[in-house]
Amino acid sequence: MAEIRAESRYLYIGPQKLRLVIDKVRGLNARQALTVLNFMPQKGAKFAHKLIESAIANAENNRDMDGDRLFVSEIFAGEGPRLKRFKAGARGRYKPRVKRTAHLTVILAEREG
Repeated sequence: MAEIRAESRYLYIGPQKLRLVIDKVRGLNARQALTVLNFMPQKGAKFAHKLIESAIANAENNRDMDGDRLFVSEIFAGEGPRLKRFKAGARGRYKPRVKRTAHLTVILAEREG
């Protein structure tokens, strides 16, 4: 079974928030997944939509695969580096802020038949 893999790294969103979005499209047909993501209001839906679109284009142009037979076999979000920032607090103290990043990976496979 032929697979195509695409990655998007250092996305400026927390991986936990991204996982809430990508759990909805795991196992779906690739074109259906794009439609579902298109109507989701979350920020992570835009990142996932763009990556799946890229994976479909790679499969069609580089591997001569049929885009209509592709499905999302695996999709996962890992944690990227954290940016540590500080904000001034009361009485001269500081309040730490952790700005998280994520790495998103999608693997599309072709359905048999």
